[in-house]
Amino acid sequence: MPDNKSLIVAPSILSADFAHMGRDTEYIKQAGADWVHVDVMDGSFVPPITFGAQMVEALRPFSPLPFDVHLMIDHPETQIDNFAKAGADLITFHIEACTHAHRLLQYIKSLGKKAGISIVPSTPIEAISELLCEVDLVLVMSVNPGYGGQKMIPQTLKKIALLDKIRKEQGFGYQISIDGGVNLQTIGDTAASGVDIVVAGSAFYGLSDAAARTAFVQNLKNA
Repeated sequence: MPDNKSLIVAPSILSADFAHMGRDTEYIKQAGADWVHVDVMDGSFVPPITFGAQMVEALRPFSPLPFDVHLMIDHPETQIDNFAKAGADLITFHIEACTHAHRLLQYIKSLGKKAGISIVPSTPIEAISELLCEVDLVLVMSVNPGYGGQKMIPQTLKKIALLDKIRKEQGFGYQISIDGGVNLQTIGDTAASGVDIVVAGSAFYGLSDAAARTAFVQNLKNA
């Protein structure tokens, strides 16, 4: 990421108040953040079940910001059309959940959406090396997916540094995102790793008022 650009901050609505999702989605733009991160879980790839394309469709009128949909689901190819129609701008799926990943990336792009690939902490960068020329986004999970509020696994920052090195050497254009345990205590090392986008859930929604959320976002951007 060029030195003159601040981090893209993408609060995750996984940590929002499910009884007030429209309001909490509006909080993201009000705080000066950049993307709405939507964690979709199916109870199979990860234990919990969250929400599906209908939630994206329902929340779409509440924000003009890009909707960054992160599919933590098995057989993601069966759900791409639904999320694309619902208003997703970026659709990311897990390499661990998809056999024909190259085909799926191309299909997402054919719908006019940005296509991302994600890896869990135990998956090495080598598992997606053949896809890096195709992706718009690489999402590195810095916790084991499924639950908010976990502590960052610091070794995952080495993956981000490697991804940054590869794109510079190869001239690739993908952005690098990190999801899990991002807060004011971890943002220094996170920003130094070469990341472009930081996903923050509980650290954002755990704040009690608008001023605190705005200050949090600015502190992340200034890291």
